[in-house]
Amino acid sequence: MQVNTAIVNKIIRFSSVDGPGNRTVVFLQGCNFNCRYCHNPETIGACRQCGACIPYCKTNAITLVDGKILYDRDRCVNCDECFHHCPHGSSPKTERMTPEEVFEEVKKNMPYIRGITISGGECTLWRDFLVELLTLAKNVGLSTMLDSNGTYDFSKDKELMAVVDAVMLDVKAFDRSEHEKVTGIHNDMVLSNLRYLAECDKLFEVRTVAVPELFDTKHTVYETSKLLHEVGKQEGIRYKLIKYRPIGVREEYRSYETPTEEYMNQLRDIAYNNGMRDIVII
Repeated sequence: MQVNTAIVNKIIRFSSVDGPGNRTVVFLQGCNFNCRYCHNPETIGACRQCGACIPYCKTNAITLVDGKILYDRDRCVNCDECFHHCPHGSSPKTERMTPEEVFEEVKKNMPYIRGITISGGECTLWRDFLVELLTLAKNVGLSTMLDSNGTYDFSKDKELMAVVDAVMLDVKAFDRSEHEKVTGIHNDMVLSNLRYLAECDKLFEVRTVAVPELFDTKHTVYETSKLLHEVGKQEGIRYKLIKYRPIGVREEYRSYETPTEEYMNQLRDIAYNNGMRDIVII
């Protein structure tokens, strides 16, 4: 019998920005987007066990034994030199875990958390793992949320949606061609999910990173908030407008300017005029 596992990048014990209340956040490895402005590029690819990162680890927390990377969490000082020098956009600081093993880590934070949020990378790449882990969480009364890029067809997976309380959805760009420019993939499924999740009251938050030099951010905010208004859910959903910042971004994409406060306020006004009321700028 095959064991259900996922590659876990990290677990944040307590977070107040990944859904309502205090939450434990599990970051899964791997993403089907390649966003130019990605602030967590080390979560995109899978470790290829090549060992290219080893010479840059000053504490010998990373070793190569029998062709496999071994990571010693106790030795690590989180200098991040390993994935800064990874040629494959990955990190050796990962661990393959079962849903039960992850849940054991989650339980250590009870009763000080309201729920769990699964993020990435793109968490829906590990669909079976999600169902099992979220079921464990629901069974003890924890709320469950996903942070997703929206490329998985939620409308066709009743089993998964039965154990998901809500989704935080990224709208990278509204225009199809601009979305391909930003991520490498079109957004047909993203927008379909936006409507579906809103209509079934499982859309907690929409997120857009503002990079006006890369795509027409004002158009994206206008059309996204307009769509939510059309389905009559604009007042019950948070719209988080995020400033692009070069922190953590790959060197070749650090040339974009961080939007001004004035520009971000213009985005807020656009969303507000389309009926959005819970608007957060970060």
